[in-house]
Amino acid sequence: MIPVEQALAECLALVAPLPVENVPLAQACGRYMPQPATATRDQPPFAASAMDGYAVQGDPAAGDRFTVVGEAGAGHAWQGTLGPLQAARIFTGAPLPAGATRVIIQEDVTRDGDIITVQQGADSGPHIRPASQDFRAGDTLSPRLLRPNDLALLASMNIPLVPVTRRPVVAIIATGDELVMPGDSPGPDQIIASNSFTLKALAEEAGAEVRLLPIALDTIESLTYVLGLAADADIIVTTGGASVGDHDLVAQVAESLGMQRAFWKIAMRPGKPLMAGRLGQSAMLGLPGNPVSSVVCAHLFLLPMIRAALGLPADAIAPRPRPAILMQDTGPTGPRTHYMRATLTQTDGLPQITPFDRQDSSLLSILSSADALLIRPAGDGPRTAGETVSYLPI
Repeated sequence: MIPVEQALAECLALVAPLPVENVPLAQACGRYMPQPATATRDQPPFAASAMDGYAVQGDPAAGDRFTVVGEAGAGHAWQGTLGPLQAARIFTGAPLPAGATRVIIQEDVTRDGDIITVQQGADSGPHIRPASQDFRAGDTLSPRLLRPNDLALLASMNIPLVPVTRRPVVAIIATGDELVMPGDSPGPDQIIASNSFTLKALAEEAGAEVRLLPIALDTIESLTYVLGLAADADIIVTTGGASVGDHDLVAQVAESLGMQRAFWKIAMRPGKPLMAGRLGQSAMLGLPGNPVSSVVCAHLFLLPMIRAALGLPADAIAPRPRPAILMQDTGPTGPRTHYMRATLTQTDGLPQITPFDRQDSSLLSILSSADALLIRPAGDGPRTAGETVSYLPI
């Protein structure tokens, strides 16, 4: 058995950043932009009014009177030049007329025909958005996983096509004669396939394009056929069949197809029978069949592989443990790192973490209630309530 850290390093060695493609701005949310985006114009491109009111020159006082000589609206500049004691009616977002140095908000004046008079207690603010106060042409947006807010900025930078990393294609294969799909009628010795749906959701959330392939039966012919359907995927993920039982054929079939195995078995629980390697042009990750083992290993290995394929920086690839306060005593761990399903309680300080009493790797109801994995290092002794421990959010 190899330690978790070594297994992760070997998994990441199986993938490399994928090519960059240009996508329309409207399709860029959730995609990774691996290179800076450069603004092609200033924002705002002109000095603009921040309020509805009147553009004037100078620093008027209460009682001062101005003659209204023009009007400017958003998208409709007034082309004249303001002189002393002249005003232009102006609306929010409109370009500031030449000669204007201030906008008096409309609530602070009275108007009689074309004459406005400044009232007592008028706001003294200029109410002008200077040209390029947000950004200038040539300013850049750094590489990142694009959020909805980033799209507004890219649009203002006048970038209609965004360079993003191609989504890695992840093919997911559930294996086992005992499995049927949700909605089917399982036989008396069968169960519903569940792992694939969580893995698909996790991978898509991480930025992958996912293909759910048919369940592979525990025969060489079936496994060979379904693995063939995944031949063009960037990452092939199997669940089940990666152990050493008579019906655990994934490694045997994959190696007959040319898989170069990187490792098998890691010192962790749940998830000991984990396999990784390269099959043709695809990275291959053989996850355990037990539901909790499969999902925990996906957090620790599959999601980092997807992030590496997207080209994320090194410090954003591996899951990063966080500190929490242990709320109950726990026993020693033994020779394998234990990732215990747990719940978090937020406080003003560090969150509090409470592991579930039942940690069986088949318990989906426990997994559904968990929002954290309490990390118990291999060889760690008993821990008492109140100690600071490490966890991963899930």
